[in-house]
Amino acid sequence: MTVDATQPYDPGNIFAKILRGEIPCSKVYEDEWALAFHDIAPQAPVHVLVIPKGEYVAWDDFSARASAEEIAGFVRAVGHVARELGLVEPGYRLLANVGAHGGQEVPHLHVHLFGGRPLGRMISAI
Repeated sequence: MTVDATQPYDPGNIFAKILRGEIPCSKVYEDEWALAFHDIAPQAPVHVLVIPKGEYVAWDDFSARASAEEIAGFVRAVGHVARELGLVEPGYRLLANVGAHGGQEVPHLHVHLFGGRPLGRMISAI
């Protein structure tokens, strides 16, 4: 299932349930702005999801409606997680899928942190 990134926020989505403690996660980091946890189907040796605690469907929604504090807190949380996991050197990939064409599957903004091995090209040539 893919997401229409312009749809209203669905408080029944799996990440909202994780934030409310209804579904457990393997937590990596949490602060007042964000929660980071291991992906249940990792695509790399390190695969962590970072989600804001606010109700935002996708990056566009977040950048348009979130407060400056929320945006700064979320971006700082992503950087903190990458540093704590030792991903900065030799490098990592940060990915946010948005909408149907971007392959977004959960209607709550989230970024993927991938690392632990060379990840190759992001997108093959058209």
